[in-house]
Amino acid sequence: MTDHLTAGPAVSAGPAPTPPTVRPAVPRRRAGTGRKWLEIALFAGPALIVFVTFVIAPVVLAGVYSLYNWNGLGPLERFVGFDNYIRAFSDPQFLSAIGNNGTILVASVLIQGPLAISIALLLNRKLPGRALIRALIFVPYVLAEVIAGLSWKLLLSPRGGVNALLEAMGLGAFTQPWLANPDIALWVMFSILTWKYLGFAILLMLAGLQGVPEELHEAAAIDGANWWQIQTRITLPLLAPTIRIWIFLSMIGSLQLFDMVWVTTKGGPVGATNTMAVYLIQYGQGQYGYGSAIAVILFAISLAVALLYQRFAMRRDLAGAVTSGVR
Repeated sequence: MTDHLTAGPAVSAGPAPTPPTVRPAVPRRRAGTGRKWLEIALFAGPALIVFVTFVIAPVVLAGVYSLYNWNGLGPLERFVGFDNYIRAFSDPQFLSAIGNNGTILVASVLIQGPLAISIALLLNRKLPGRALIRALIFVPYVLAEVIAGLSWKLLLSPRGGVNALLEAMGLGAFTQPWLANPDIALWVMFSILTWKYLGFAILLMLAGLQGVPEELHEAAAIDGANWWQIQTRITLPLLAPTIRIWIFLSMIGSLQLFDMVWVTTKGGPVGATNTMAVYLIQYGQGQYGYGSAIAVILFAISLAVALLYQRFAMRRDLAGAVTSGVR
């Protein structure tokens, strides 16, 4: 049987086709990049402008003015270099003011802190009238500093309410000019500050206690731990980040203390309650070069304390707040 198909002559396939030339990929600008930067400028731009205008620029200008003997009028002509700084650190009144700020700072951490933690632990329990007690403790903090300062100035005057109360109780031997005695004026001022700002510390501690799981307390109680052991080994370690934040705020507030002292004593008597900010107002009026030097010193001390505290005390708290960019 023969096949009806016959093989024809072989056909040459010819040269292989040349593949198309592949050009190297050229990075293209991502769509929306311009829009992203526009959004950043719209949202962050106003805040950045305000920050530079009211924070960075005044610090720079204060640094420039501090190098001149300038009374605030006319051009800057009398360049004195670091004489204003030398004068400040040579003045016993200014050194005393720095010491007063340091004393209030240490006393705030060592006295107000434990007191606020103790009251917060007490108010965190179920007590009758707990809400009313919390409100009463927080009332002094919401009062204006001027009102609070003037009220205590009247109460602690020689014929004020405190001495009248002592006499009515038969304790007339303890009456004295509380804010006019250099030996106790600073501690009286610290007591006023504690009354004024303790409510904020207690509120902050109570907020931190809300983040402590109740299950841990129950598990520890089942294991036989008493109330004191539960607080020292569970509650306080978990409250540590809140405590460190409060210490930071208290330190900065102690260094920049002005309004309560100015309204109550204006730094007296004989500088016993003077602070760096009060000294700035007292001796910087009409001497803007010298006042600027005091302001720069106050800023430098506050910045150094803040950076050192963040570096050594709040390093673990800030570790999760800074994230590296994704490549």
